[in-house]
Amino acid sequence: MHRRTIVLAASASLVLPHAARAGGLASLSNADATRGLKAALETGALAAVRLLGVQDGFLGNPKVRIPLPGALQDASKLLKAMGQGRQVDELELAINRAAENAVPLAKNLLVNAVRNMSVTDAKNILTGGDTSVTEFFAGKTRAPLSGQFLPVVKQATSRAGLAAKYDRVAGKAVGFGLVKQEDASIDHYVTRKALDGLYLVIGEEEQKIRRDPVGTGSSILSKVFGAIR
Repeated sequence: MHRRTIVLAASASLVLPHAARAGGLASLSNADATRGLKAALETGALAAVRLLGVQDGFLGNPKVRIPLPGALQDASKLLKAMGQGRQVDELELAINRAAENAVPLAKNLLVNAVRNMSVTDAKNILTGGDTSVTEFFAGKTRAPLSGQFLPVVKQATSRAGLAAKYDRVAGKAVGFGLVKQEDASIDHYVTRKALDGLYLVIGEEEQKIRRDPVGTGSSILSKVFGAIR
């Protein structure tokens, strides 16, 4: 048995029931195990991009919908009472639209991260629990994606007049001690929250594949994840 096969099998043995280990995993080759994991991650990543990179991908999903920064969200009633109601609503809409516009840029970097995954990465994913997929993608792609997202977010916020609106609303809130100074950059805030939402949904999609590999229509996913159920 090759070293990589031993690593993957040993890693999986830490998280899978004994009955599953004794049967299905023993019949899996190293190539199948690796291909199956990579296929699951790539499928989950592409599904997340499709779900979020469309109109209402963020705005219509309460799990990833981007709220106004910090205490500004909690202070919205006060701001509305000050005549800022429409601006508050416009801010939240524009924030989420900017994230939706940026997400499609993530496709290539996410796919490349999966295809270049190391044995150590695979082990960490198999043994890391429910957040391991999110941690893998964040560790490999957050920095470069931040650089790619930021210009798109800036373009979207500029087109919507969001920066000026945000400065006007947040400036008032900062004066009341309702918003932290570090949340003053709307573009960086949206970029950060867009990536958080993307990684969350990727993890959810990967868990769906593990629960129902047959439903993906992929023979390798069915073989690998079917064997370890």
